[in-house]
Amino acid sequence: MGYAHDYANAIMHRGRVPMEPADFVPDWTDRPRKAKFYPGAETLPLPDPAAAPSPGAAGSAGAPGSGFTLPLLSGMLQDSYGLTGRRLGVQANTDLAALPHYTQANWSRGTASGGGLYPIGVHWAAGAGGPLTPGLYHYAPHQHGLRRLLTGDVTGDIREALGPDGPRATQYLVLGVKYWQNAFKYNSFSFHAVSMDVGALLQTWRLWARPYGLRIAPALWFDEERLARLLGVAPEEEGIFAVVPLEWAGAPADSALPASGPAAASASASASASASASASVRRRDAERSRTVLTFETLRRVHDATLGRAVDRPAPGALDAAAAYPVRGADPVALPAPAAAPVGVREALRARRSSFGRFDATRPVTAEQLAAALADCAATAPGSEAERPDGPRLTSLYAFVSHVEGVDPGTYAYDPAAHALRLVVPGPPGPFLQRNYFLSNYNLEQAAAVLVPTVRTTAVLDAVGDRGYRLVGAAVGALAQTFYTTAAAHGLGAGVALGFDNISYVEELGLTGTDEAPLLIMLLGHERPRPADFRHEIA
Repeated sequence: MGYAHDYANAIMHRGRVPMEPADFVPDWTDRPRKAKFYPGAETLPLPDPAAAPSPGAAGSAGAPGSGFTLPLLSGMLQDSYGLTGRRLGVQANTDLAALPHYTQANWSRGTASGGGLYPIGVHWAAGAGGPLTPGLYHYAPHQHGLRRLLTGDVTGDIREALGPDGPRATQYLVLGVKYWQNAFKYNSFSFHAVSMDVGALLQTWRLWARPYGLRIAPALWFDEERLARLLGVAPEEEGIFAVVPLEWAGAPADSALPASGPAAASASASASASASASASVRRRDAERSRTVLTFETLRRVHDATLGRAVDRPAPGALDAAAAYPVRGADPVALPAPAAAPVGVREALRARRSSFGRFDATRPVTAEQLAAALADCAATAPGSEAERPDGPRLTSLYAFVSHVEGVDPGTYAYDPAAHALRLVVPGPPGPFLQRNYFLSNYNLEQAAAVLVPTVRTTAVLDAVGDRGYRLVGAAVGALAQTFYTTAAAHGLGAGVALGFDNISYVEELGLTGTDEAPLLIMLLGHERPRPADFRHEIA
């Protein structure tokens, strides 16, 4: 067993055995930026996003499935990681005191992030046939633009890093995680959080692209050290977590793509727009923090999960880590899921964490709960390690308190039957509140708390230590679906990690299994007429 098993065990027990450094206190006065900054780099503004598609009409902004265009990519980046509004509402989170100050303002984005820290760097490797000069660009979310980091077609290098069985394309998005952007607050826990952040962003893109008939299929296994050299980052400071090939409108077929690697680079060395296998970004991110700390646990789990294309598992390898059959009493049928009143883009703009605003006097309907459960159960990371028709990796439990037509109790969700199976009878509110560590939510006020589980150790046994990133991506994707579905139905939502995982194992009867509850997702109505800041009219 590799170190990822030890890390997974520490994460599960951190509510009872604090992770080192146990006495760590963040230095908020020396916090890093919420995005990477490259002084002197040219920033190219992105065009206005493409029009939103008509509900239920895939590909309405172009030919169905014809591929990405620059306006489409602009819209996907803006609606996922761009700044879309300012958060300045009266709520119960601990950062409330900082919100009124512009220099510390909390800006909303369509994608959720642990602690609102947004440590993912999105890079576009633009190749031949695209709308820009071939090169490597960094998405600047605060400017909604692209910073040019390198000129020259490096997509051949990326194809080499992906290996002969990796996805071939002329355009790629590469996701890197600058650990310090999260570790300054969460230290050793940060790797767990950022793995979920990656899954949340990928799921936002998947939800966003689907109405246009476009596909998001990330690769999680590749030569990570080679891509780190290409991006010009120190591997111990930044992890490369995913590569997303883009189906680009008018791009050549796979068979027509140029050869890649050292031989091809040598053959085209005379072309200034071509990059060799030794291409590397020379610009460096300017760190704001005067003191940057390192954490041994973070370093070890990063090293343990470094990727190699040759280690890519066969798609069927994850079958051994499939979710167990659904437990519980006889099924209680749920009604058909309620139809979402708004589309994905509107829901992403409305997405937020409720932070203490839940109102138990207004129960949600069974149809709304059914929509959240069905959408979450249908969510998967969509990586190259999964079969399209393969078994689910996640199980889903529901602690129901205030739902019309559903008795209070703890249930397992049966997606095949679209039904609930009772696991623990009676109102779950006291258990939920007793095992939550923070003060920003009263879990008894939520209508329902959904809890996904993953057989973490089984995933690691099946595909190796890098599978820990897949586990995080699976749960992060599910959390993003939950947020988006809740917003689409006009419901409040919150996702939290500050709970005693082992108590949930015991309450759900999972002791002796490898099912791991990794986060809790709160659903319910918010109190009416909240005090909030109307950024759109300010």
